Amino acid sequence: MKKRSTSLPLLRPLVLACCLAGASGAHAATPAAKPAASSAQPKLVVVLVVDGLPDEQVLRYRDQFGQGGLRRLMDQGAWYSNAHQAHGVTVTAVGHSAVLTGAYPYQHGIIGNNWIDPVTKQSIYCTEDHNYHYIGAPTRSDDGTSPARLHVSTVGDELRYATGNRAKVVAVSGKDRGAILLAGKTGTAYMYMESTGDFASSTYYMQSHPAWVQRYDAGKPQDRYYGKSWTPLLADAAYAGDAPDSLTPSKPGQRNTFPFAYYSESGELDGSYYKRLKSGPFLDELTLDFARAAIEGEQLGANPAGVPDLLAVSLSAHDYVNHAFGPESKMSHDHLQRVDRMLANFFNYLDKRVGLDNVLVVLTADHGFPNVPEFAQGQHLDAQRLDGDKLIAALNQHLQAKYGQDKLVNAWSLPNVHLDYALIDKSGLRRAEVEDTAARFIEAQAGVAEVYTRTQFEHGAVAGTRIATLMRRAWNREASGDLMVVTKPYWYFGTGTTGTSHGSPYAYDTNVPLMIMGKRWIKPGYYGQYAEVVDLAPTLANLLHVRPPAAAEGRVLTEALR
Repeated sequence: MKKRSTSLPLLRPLVLACCLAGASGAHAATPAAKPAASSAQPKLVVVLVVDGLPDEQVLRYRDQFGQGGLRRLMDQGAWYSNAHQAHGVTVTAVGHSAVLTGAYPYQHGIIGNNWIDPVTKQSIYCTEDHNYHYIGAPTRSDDGTSPARLHVSTVGDELRYATGNRAKVVAVSGKDRGAILLAGKTGTAYMYMESTGDFASSTYYMQSHPAWVQRYDAGKPQDRYYGKSWTPLLADAAYAGDAPDSLTPSKPGQRNTFPFAYYSESGELDGSYYKRLKSGPFLDELTLDFARAAIEGEQLGANPAGVPDLLAVSLSAHDYVNHAFGPESKMSHDHLQRVDRMLANFFNYLDKRVGLDNVLVVLTADHGFPNVPEFAQGQHLDAQRLDGDKLIAALNQHLQAKYGQDKLVNAWSLPNVHLDYALIDKSGLRRAEVEDTAARFIEAQAGVAEVYTRTQFEHGAVAGTRIATLMRRAWNREASGDLMVVTKPYWYFGTGTTGTSHGSPYAYDTNVPLMIMGKRWIKPGYYGQYAEVVDLAPTLANLLHVRPPAAAEGRVLTEALR
């Protein structure tokens, strides 16, 4: 296992406080814990991923949580507040891949939500697979239907292998990538269909839905929200510390303040209404509702074979809310409070259905979030959006002036930039020289901190800083570009004048909650030492008595095990 650097990148004040409070230097291995008796295995492992949840929001709003949701996890479980998605491209697909593989992108192969195929130079989506289609719903060419591009196994795959496929592994999400990348190669994924509001699987997993799914979808629970509005859950005083709505400019036709109504322009239950549901808490309510149906339909936690089952649930809406309004907004604040109450209800359900003493619960996130640039500027920070198209156009112009060749950059999906090596070779140029020329030009542009080249990565000539380590983990030799660009802190790749986005190697994007609760297996407490999301996979494998996933590089969190 590679030794990890734990030097911290630039942090916002709140994150710096929580990270340094329990920093313990090297991410060192601890003595192996004695495995529990097989009879003490959990009947059900529940893995919860809150899409786009920075740990600093958990810290900031913790006093307003109820007793049964996030507070239950913090009080009755192990809470690692200095946990990180420890790779350099912190986006949904990469983060979800890390949770149950324990691997980094250089091995698991998922380098982004979308990336450029190095051969065809066409954009591809992380879970698209034209060999399969959704069941009972229209399928576009770039919809996610299979885990073909995930190159390694997950905890669920290893659990099914160890039990002769008797263990059941089910993943549910509002996003296809959220479900598919948690389900692994041999589990079953169900995802929200924005065209119909149903949850559906694809023909990669089955040819038709089981009866319980058909019954659930026939009930049309998504239609109960038509005409309803998302309004604040708490009293006005609870939101006093949030950014004013005036700092969250809205796109044309989009509100930037409560209430948010759910309807369609046609006045009918149609695709525009079902798509609108994704922008607020009702999507997460539906996701957990379907998860309950899966528990009952598949008898999860009561497996007739007497083996553990695994349920993964990815709650997608927090990501959409943070993109639109920022983690400092009243909308994001309220949404997290609603997620907290939803989790409390879900845990109560698990207790009645399976018994929480028989359930191991994990909660984490796929990435964090930076503030909206306009808010960050109000904190006297250098924060802006970096227009990638303009950056690449200027780069090509610079390379043409130096080498006399047009469009030596022939594709890009930032942070990845692809050079036309065929043209470089044909022109008698040296690849490494062109890479270096391009890198130095990009580094001189406003908002750019670092640029790494293919030659540097392949030859190991990358400085041993934490950011360099995270970017090297994010670079996949076969799929990534020839240059990787890192923005300065608080900058991000984007255009327009609204919202914010993630994807950097900085702490506001990497620092996420990591909580594990299970009375028989976990020692409750606040754990300030450094941890990584990739540590979850070997820890779960240890508790389930199965081999770790093939490419897992995390450590077993032995200090939290009974």
